[in-house]
Amino acid sequence: MTSVPADPLIGQTLDGRYVIRSRIARGGMAMVYLANDLRLERRVAVKVMHEHLAEDENFTRRFEQEARSAAGLSHPNLVNVFDQGHDLGRTYLVMEYLPSITLRELLKQQKRLTAEQALEIGGAVLSGLAAAHQAGIVHRDLKPENVLLADDGRIKLGDFGLARAVSANTTTGQALLGTIAYLSPELVTRGIADARSDLYAFGIMLYEMLTGSQPFTGEQPMQIAYQHAHSEVPLPSAKASEATPEIDELVRWTTQRDPEDRPRDAAEALAFMSGLSSGHAPAGATRVLPYDLAGGTPTPSTTALDGAQRQALAAGLGDDPAETGGTAPQPASAPPSPIDRAAASAARRTRKGRLTAALLVLLIALAGGAGWWFGQGPGSRVTVPDVAGQQMAEAQGALEDRSLLVEVVECSSLDVPAGLAASTDPESGSRLDRGSTVRLCQSSGPKQLPVPTISGLPLEQAQRTIREAGFTFGEVLEERFDASTADTVLAALGEDGEPLAETYPERGRVDLVVSAGAIPEVAGLSVEQATRALQASGLTVDASLAAEEHHAEIEKGRVIAMIPTTDPVRPGDSVGLTISLGPELFEIPDVSGMGLQEAMDALAGAGFSPTTLVPDALRGFAKATGTDPAAGERVPAGTEIRVKSTISL
Repeated sequence: MTSVPADPLIGQTLDGRYVIRSRIARGGMAMVYLANDLRLERRVAVKVMHEHLAEDENFTRRFEQEARSAAGLSHPNLVNVFDQGHDLGRTYLVMEYLPSITLRELLKQQKRLTAEQALEIGGAVLSGLAAAHQAGIVHRDLKPENVLLADDGRIKLGDFGLARAVSANTTTGQALLGTIAYLSPELVTRGIADARSDLYAFGIMLYEMLTGSQPFTGEQPMQIAYQHAHSEVPLPSAKASEATPEIDELVRWTTQRDPEDRPRDAAEALAFMSGLSSGHAPAGATRVLPYDLAGGTPTPSTTALDGAQRQALAAGLGDDPAETGGTAPQPASAPPSPIDRAAASAARRTRKGRLTAALLVLLIALAGGAGWWFGQGPGSRVTVPDVAGQQMAEAQGALEDRSLLVEVVECSSLDVPAGLAASTDPESGSRLDRGSTVRLCQSSGPKQLPVPTISGLPLEQAQRTIREAGFTFGEVLEERFDASTADTVLAALGEDGEPLAETYPERGRVDLVVSAGAIPEVAGLSVEQATRALQASGLTVDASLAAEEHHAEIEKGRVIAMIPTTDPVRPGDSVGLTISLGPELFEIPDVSGMGLQEAMDALAGAGFSPTTLVPDALRGFAKATGTDPAAGERVPAGTEIRVKSTISL
């Protein structure tokens, strides 16, 4: 596994204004970067939608909707949005940069929060949420990851990526959005959300802050969705000693399964929480809930209930004897609490059609959970992009943007230059689960194959051998005269013009040099005969290149040899002829008066072959008197010369 390459957006400038410096965070829809605003000289956070999501009109529309929704909100507890645009093929959103950690990170560090911390953070979240609700905006994705705790103590709510106008009140259509652990029952079963859906998510988040865990868990998202639709949220005091009855009541109030039994909006919940934060119940009442959930008169606080009533409330029971078994006494002077009355009403409805309702909720929850899981959640499948020919960093980024794990390997490629991305395994176009591993092939160029013996083969056989070995036959670069038979391969050359080595790249071009046959033998032929023979072989006889010389055996006027002008000689080259002058003649010296042996030595030294009739024993007494042929005549070297002599005793 190789190291992750640098983000290709880092160092880029969006719309000539926002210089991307570093990556801050990664989300399901977008990547968040730290950038410099060149115009206003300030640091900003730039949220860039994932490139593959830009192809989906629904995602693009939702992203742009976030910009419009968030830009219309101005509140100390909401992240400010400055700008929105599209550049470098990416849609982006410019927000205030807030050095911070998220509530999720704080929970990981502390496990659970104190009641004071939970109320402080919860109050800030409700304050920002109230501003959004007042503007007609539903957040739809409230969770600890979207609550920012700034280094300077500010608490801000961000990421309105799933925000939608309250008046729209429409379903998600293709799949449920938001994090399954915080989805309200109406979102799970009907895909419909309003301001009260945000309060359900807030109640779950408040429970998690106090207890350090979520109220509903399961191995599959659909199991969690079913619990949201079918079960009551337990009281935080069952797991956290710091949770007061008033906090229990707020959690139960905001997490009622029926939206009609929750606060109308964040402002109503905030008004109640403000009383808790200040250490007393809301002004003008001794009750916990500001309104009767059943629409009746104000009810006493749980602080006015006896121990049995509190126990029944903590267990999630109502005032119906059928639910309590008749064991929870209630004084006649104490009217039922709002939670008791809501629970009793739910119990009566449940008894009328428990089985039918359970089956219906189960089916809806399964469908909704499955739709979310396979549509937008971790179980959704993504398409492997085509990255062939891209730089490795760009290709790896494209795969990781689709939530795929990347394993880099090397492989040969005929079409992609070495060092670039060649292919993926599984191949492009495949549909995979998010988190799947994809092998990204980095091209090492064509495969190196062994080179067979090509020289010495006939041309046609050599061409077949080249193709069978995995190479590509190019052309016959040249023909040259050689002692080999015509069309015999003399050399195999690579694309660089050099002879092939032991290995050569797959499909590489191989050019050949072949024999044009032997040069015709012209010695002893007349000039005309020699010219015709050479021209028939493709050579040009140039008379200006002719030369003459003596030859002992070839008569005068005949051709001794061809004169080449190139090496090697190729068809079409110009050549000359060496023409014989006949044998060279030498003058016979006059040896008269010399001793016989001296005369013979003189003739031998002149290149002739002297002979005599005088025996060897008498040569010392003989003198030369002449030669035959006679002295002064010109004859070829080596001619036999008989020495005439006389003997003096």
